[in-house]
Amino acid sequence: MNRFVLAAVVALTCFGTAQAGGVTEDDLRNDQQSAENVVTNGMGRDLQRFSPLTTLNRDNVKNLVPAWAFSLGGEKQRGQESQPIVYDGIMYITGSYSRLYAVDIHTGKELWQFDARLPEGILPCCDVINRGAAIYGDNVYFGTLDARIVALDRKTGSVKWNKKIADYKEGYSYTAAPLVVNGLVITGNSGGEFGIVGEVQARDAETGELVWTRPTIEGNMGTYKGKPSTMTGTLNATWPGDLWKTGGGATWLGGSYDADTDTIIFGAGNPAPWNSHLRNAGTPVEGNKGDNLYAASRIGLDPKTGEIKWHFQTTPREGWDFDGVNEVVGFVDKDGQKRYATADRNGFFYVLNRQDGAFVNAWPFVKNISWAKGIGKDGRPIYNEENRPGAPNPAAEEGKGQQVFAVPSFLGGKNWMPMAYSQTTGLFYVPSNEWGMDIWNEPINYKKGAAYLGAGFTIKPLFEDYIGSLKAIDPNTGEVKWEYKNDAPLWGGVMTTAGKLVFAGNPEGDFMAFDAETGEKLWSFQTGSGIVGQPITWEQDGEQYVSVISGWGGAVPLWGGEVAKRVNYLNQGGTVWTFRLPKQLASVN
Repeated sequence: MNRFVLAAVVALTCFGTAQAGGVTEDDLRNDQQSAENVVTNGMGRDLQRFSPLTTLNRDNVKNLVPAWAFSLGGEKQRGQESQPIVYDGIMYITGSYSRLYAVDIHTGKELWQFDARLPEGILPCCDVINRGAAIYGDNVYFGTLDARIVALDRKTGSVKWNKKIADYKEGYSYTAAPLVVNGLVITGNSGGEFGIVGEVQARDAETGELVWTRPTIEGNMGTYKGKPSTMTGTLNATWPGDLWKTGGGATWLGGSYDADTDTIIFGAGNPAPWNSHLRNAGTPVEGNKGDNLYAASRIGLDPKTGEIKWHFQTTPREGWDFDGVNEVVGFVDKDGQKRYATADRNGFFYVLNRQDGAFVNAWPFVKNISWAKGIGKDGRPIYNEENRPGAPNPAAEEGKGQQVFAVPSFLGGKNWMPMAYSQTTGLFYVPSNEWGMDIWNEPINYKKGAAYLGAGFTIKPLFEDYIGSLKAIDPNTGEVKWEYKNDAPLWGGVMTTAGKLVFAGNPEGDFMAFDAETGEKLWSFQTGSGIVGQPITWEQDGEQYVSVISGWGGAVPLWGGEVAKRVNYLNQGGTVWTFRLPKQLASVN
């Protein structure tokens, strides 16, 4: 591997004695309450992205100033979707092309850098991004675009172990931040556009040895300690023939962990191919026979064995690439009931029961949804069948089926970009986009390592004056309390704090703070490139800090059709911006 490493003795000299034993399970469990560290993706494994810190608040956020900036350097810029991890005076941040950096949080100085040596022929779907690392013990973990998971010594950057998740030549890759639970490093996979099979894997954090695997498409066999365990679902219950062998359902966004129920929750992506007629022969579907489980679903897993506890499918018989990977966030509703919330790519905001993933309620959170009339009491969509793209037509040009204009577009009412939940206001802050697409089906045959869509598309904005929309949503009623409209699509994460602030960035390069109750923009800083990263906050030397990575890219400029043309003037970049509220200005309004 190519890497640039400073000696561990230098790092320890600069930062004092490292914390003995490194990050523990208790540290991960209590991450949200930790002021000085951020040791999980999501600022807590329930992914609330909420900080209880109040030093920085609505009255003094205008006094937030840059502390330092760190450039990822080189020509490997592209999209930067990472969330920083902060521990023991060091920030760990991943960059495009499968790189990981250790940075001194006091000065912004690089301590070491690790570059994965990527082979020729990698097949990333949606830019060469990476969404972050995980930390446990004295190791830091991250995934690579050739579908591997790497463990590095957190102090030196030296490789502890390097394991293969899947074969990149078949279309697999890996971009999500790993999840660590009780000494297991848990990963998903990417590649749903290539006819792969989604899977969740758990490895021993110290050795990298595989403990269990759980495929997300029915008919595929899981494993436990190297031996077959149980089949996912029931063979051919909802998939015809052998299509389950190339059924998609990639687990590309990673997962959350509910300590109360001891459950890991992963989302499974789109079924393959996109063309639902090819998966179900275009015939009327009785019951759930054509649902294509467990694609486009949220799946609750036992973290010890990988066995499926429950599932909830947001888009059965999915035909628009509405996927199903969106994060599942735990919260407590107005009646004191423990619930999950998830804002789906299909445009609906769902509330589920924490014990069994059962449907509670759903509301639309984007405008002009056309593919469904709504969500029924059973949680299943009420389809507008005339808005499903037609079956391939051998008599038409290139075999195209009937084209429809569907809303939202396949890039989703909400795509990967994580929302946040405030324990102070009780609201979710959801980055969304208002767009639709012309979509049609066409013939396709599976070929290993080749795109397996069976569909064509062009994305179009719905409105002249904006595409991106940051919405504050009441999870008890579905009501949108306030909305911030942005010219370009929103494609980065959101964070909220007990100081009643919401932080988010836009592709135009503005890093912004909003009043969590009213949506008023209170502060902004121009970072020089589009923000598609995920902000964090922590306390250091008695001052509150905020950090975000800036660097435009991701799926929009690659897949965005007319929308991509609208934002083609935006510049790429790769800079970690860190801000602080000086002590002397903390009490100054």
